[in-house]
Parts: sequence; structure tokens; C-alpha cells
Amino acid sequence: MDIEKYLNRFHASSDSKPSLHQLSELQRLHMTKIPFENLDVIRRVPIYLNLHSIYDKIVLRNRGGYCYELNGLFHWLLEQLGYDASLIAATVYRPNGRWAKPETHAAILVQMDEPYLVDVGFGDSTILPIPLNGSPQTDVSGTYSVEQVGKGLFDLIRNRNGDSRPLYRFSTNMKQLVDFHEGCVFNQVSRESTFTHVDIVTKATAEGRMTVKDYEFTVTENGASKTTPLSKNEKDAILSDLFGINI
Repeated sequence: MDIEKYLNRFHASSDSKPSLHQLSELQRLHMTKIPFENLDVIRRVPIYLNLHSIYDKIVLRNRGGYCYELNGLFHWLLEQLGYDASLIAATVYRPNGRWAKPETHAAILVQMDEPYLVDVGFGDSTILPIPLNGSPQTDVSGTYSVEQVGKGLFDLIRNRNGDSRPLYRFSTNMKQLVDFHEGCVFNQVSRESTFTHVDIVTKATAEGRMTVKDYEFTVTENGASKTTPLSKNEKDAILSDLFGINI
């Protein structure tokens, strides 16, 4: 696996030494260039927790992925660049007010002068590292903070348009990519998974986010969203032109 090819994939550089500024730039660029997507899940193409196959998909084939792929490979990159980074497990809080299957989301904890939550594989979320000390961080998608809810247990909270809710609950216990095998299988085959029903492709933009969900295209700019229905040809064109994905 070639570090420079991976960095070039999302227009990043390895020139700087590890710092919070560089970490923030890496996360922002990754999330605006490499989409979160479940296209392989819907097409029943198996996803394996193997960094070489993930690298091939994301870097060489210009694809995105879901959390295990995106955060798994980004975690590897951070370690290669000299960061003290660990994979961690999280439980997603769904919009319906119910918790998803426990510890089936993979995120990253990076130790700088203090620990930061880093996540390039959640979809609609922050493009910034979030400190675990409770300090709020604001980007175009909302204001985010981490709240401790138990020993080594924290919630990622988002406040947007006056609505405050957790996105997920995570533990600081270190994980290996292989530890997510059960979750990776569940999210590929279970009808209870968010990702087994319709295509979802999304990435951050400077003004907000753009998302293809099934045959709808939603663009969010500065908090305002517009959704447009798509034909198959229109959907294929958007995936190719705006996301760089050709299936």
C-alpha cells in the first residue's frame, strides 16, 4: 500500500509533522473527497476487513465505503504518519430514538495533547476532530461536543437548528479491525441494518453535504436542503460526475 497514492486520492499532503491542524485538514479533505457509500452492500459484493482489499477499492478503484473501510484505512494512514491513533467501537443512536446493534460502528481516537474523536466513516457528521473534554466544535453541519456518560464511555452530541441529540455512544477501549467482523457481516446482510435497503452515497462539501439515497439527490447548503428525484440515467451521471463512482 502506497501512502502517497492514498494521500493523493483526497488531495492531501504528508509534508507536515503530526499536529491538530494537520489532523483537521486530513479529516476535512478525506470527507470532502472520499464518499461514504454502501453500493457493494446493496449489490451483494462481499466486504472483508482486509486493509489491502480496502486500499484497492478506495485508492485504486476510486470508490468510497462504509465505516469499517473508511476508518479502517484512515486509521492505518494516521499511524503511518506518526499519530497515536486507535480504532474504537461505537453504538449508533438512530433518528427513531433507538440504539442500533451495540458496537457496530468503527471510529478513531487520536491522542494529541488530549484525546480527540476522529471519524471519516459516519456519513452526515462533523468534518473536525472533536476533543473529549466537552468543548464544542462548530462546522457547516452543526455544533458537536462529546459528553462523558460513564467510565470510559462517551456520547457524540450534535446540535443543529436548535435540536440536540446524540449521534452515537463510544468506548475508549482500543479495538483491532478484525474485532468488527460481526458488525461488518451484520451490516451487509441483516434487514435491521441501515445499509441493506437502498443505495446511500454521501460526502461533505464546503457548504454542507450532497447525498444520493435510492433515486433521490439531496444537496444541503448552509443548513438548507433541496431534494430532487432521479431517473436511473440521472443517478448514474451524478454518481460519476460528482462522486467519481462508476458501477
